[in-house]
Amino acid sequence: MMEKTTGFIAEFKKFIARGNVLDMAVGVIVGGAFKAIADSLVNDIIMPIISLATGNISFSEMTWVVGDNLTVIPYGNFLAAVLNFIITAFAIFCLVKAINRFYKKKETAAPSAPSKETALLTEIRDLLKEQQK
Repeated sequence: MMEKTTGFIAEFKKFIARGNVLDMAVGVIVGGAFKAIADSLVNDIIMPIISLATGNISFSEMTWVVGDNLTVIPYGNFLAAVLNFIITAFAIFCLVKAINRFYKKKETAAPSAPSKETALLTEIRDLLKEQQK
């Protein structure tokens, strides 16, 4: 039983040590921190400006009353959440675009060495050219 546990723990350590798992963990943590920034941008800066433009109506007060039984649907909170999502999605899009540009430059900067087969064929070609002279 102890051998199975040790193998399981070793396999788990190997899994955690892989780059993509660590990258994902960092992404989740940074994403959580970024959410607080996006929430503050929407709730503390953008929504008050929109509220001022709409006659000082707070988004949290925007509701829709349905029917005679006064069912209230607070759609203002939903609009704030949609705006928050759009801002977050745009920021992540810009970040991914910048990262992709960085990786693309990195790939083009380091040309790969020719394979053994290509080097051998090049050498044979050069020898044949010398023989034809």
